[in-house]
Amino acid sequence: MRPHLIALALLSLSAAATTQAAPACTVPLGVVMELTGAAGAYGQAAAKAVNLALTDLNGAAEGADCTFSAEIRDSQSEPTVAVDAANQLITLHHVPLLIGGIISATTLPILTSVTAPAHVVQISTAASSPRLTELARAGKTGGLFYRTITSDALQGTAAARQALDHGLRDIAIIYANNDFGSGLQQEFVRAYQALGGRVVTMTPYNERQGSYQAEVTRTLATHPQSLYLVATPVDGATIARAWIAAGGPRRFLLNDGMNSADFIRAVGAKYLDEAYGTSSGTVASASSEYFARAFRARANDDPESPAADRSYDATALAGLALLAAPQRDAAGIRAGLRRVTDPKGEVVHAGADEFRRARRLLKAGRPIRYEGVIGAVSFDEYGDISGPFRLWRIDHGTVRTTGQLSAEDVAALRAKGSTR
Repeated sequence: MRPHLIALALLSLSAAATTQAAPACTVPLGVVMELTGAAGAYGQAAAKAVNLALTDLNGAAEGADCTFSAEIRDSQSEPTVAVDAANQLITLHHVPLLIGGIISATTLPILTSVTAPAHVVQISTAASSPRLTELARAGKTGGLFYRTITSDALQGTAAARQALDHGLRDIAIIYANNDFGSGLQQEFVRAYQALGGRVVTMTPYNERQGSYQAEVTRTLATHPQSLYLVATPVDGATIARAWIAAGGPRRFLLNDGMNSADFIRAVGAKYLDEAYGTSSGTVASASSEYFARAFRARANDDPESPAADRSYDATALAGLALLAAPQRDAAGIRAGLRRVTDPKGEVVHAGADEFRRARRLLKAGRPIRYEGVIGAVSFDEYGDISGPFRLWRIDHGTVRTTGQLSAEDVAALRAKGSTR
């Protein structure tokens, strides 16, 4: 399906899902998603989650309450396309807030070239590069950037612990040659070596190649016992197949994006019974239970799809913040985000019934604390959130959760590494 038809289909689903009295206003949300390209497997599920959240927000409207529409654009997983799409949303559609992208390779140029210069709030659903924190720390985001996924500075530490817990003490790394891949492998190496692991080689790859045989051959020449594969599902599957065909050891550590049924099908479940991974986690709650039911029934998709849960939360936070904002400019929306993530506010979960209660509380001038699908959301001064992390393995073709590292666990591991 062509990208513009995908966007139209998603919009029509959102419009058809809500019937109510004519709203006093309709607020457009800009959405830039990787619907096609290397990260298309993420974007399709994420866009469905955005649609579900908008349906719930609009279904909670009463009388002449304001509702939301979505202006969805496909970045095609390409930075230049993402920047053009974001520019159009802000300059032509005058969106007060932008959701996206999913991957760091599109999120970073949107932030530096579009949203920060235009003074528009941006909420990324799954861009995890540590460089985003560095930009915020350097004052280059204007305090306008937020994300609903933990930084790879933390995921690298969780991955190191996961590898060592499963006996992967001698590992090679093949990683995407971009901000996401480079950032994650650097953080992993720092933590892994500090905890006693040995990295035998690190091989970058460029995305969308027809073959990765050269990278695999170069890596196998160092005789590693296992492989840490930092990739998107499509390229990752191509690399994994080449690795297996060349006789590489079938012991894998995988990043969060490999928590994908498409990746498992493409590689073959029988080759992945010693494949372990980490994902930015969720906390079991009324929100996570609601999302699991609703996403499966109404979006007809797997609620465990990468980026789906946090895309729902990013959209919910965007809508609630706009409802809470004293005015719909950057300063007002930032104030709105503080009001809907107030640690002392009344707890509100996901779903139309909960969002209806949230609207009433906000109208009454009371703050709320959104405890979403990923847990109670709390942004730090750089727009980051902290753990937990979910630990998982692939078991007969199914991703099975094996444990969890809390934010405190990860902080303790990082502190241990920094003292060595």
